[in-house]
Amino acid sequence: MVPVFRRLDEIVELAGMELGASDWVVVDQDRIDRFADVTGDMEWIHVDLDRAAAGPFGGAIAHGFLTLSLIPMLREQIFQIDTPGARLNYGLNRVRFPAPVPVNSRVRATARVLTVERVDSSVRMITEYVIEIEGAPKPACVAEMVTLLT
Repeated sequence: MVPVFRRLDEIVELAGMELGASDWVVVDQDRIDRFADVTGDMEWIHVDLDRAAAGPFGGAIAHGFLTLSLIPMLREQIFQIDTPGARLNYGLNRVRFPAPVPVNSRVRATARVLTVERVDSSVRMITEYVIEIEGAPKPACVAEMVTLLT
């Protein structure tokens, strides 16, 4: 069962906590193509299967920003916030893509709350997400997401 946090004082207590891992999700070519269509990022390494097969990774890879954009979906499988006020994406402090995600790989996210601080009547929470690639030695993405809860 996924924990649901409904009060700001519950969020404040999460500082320093590991919150768990999501389920594994397949990053298939259809997902990559749909992301390319939406963003207009048609770089050959993502969408030209013949050229990508002869490229540096031996096949197509997911866009880094596609991998990053999976965080909201994967987060909902780890924990949920249902406070009365708004939950705002305030930004990212740091994002790195240590390893490419080959097409048809399975990925999952882990989450750790780095800091939580009160800012006037709001709470600012910084959560580190690590998106792992099944069987790979390096993660696909490491990102610090800043969330503002009003």
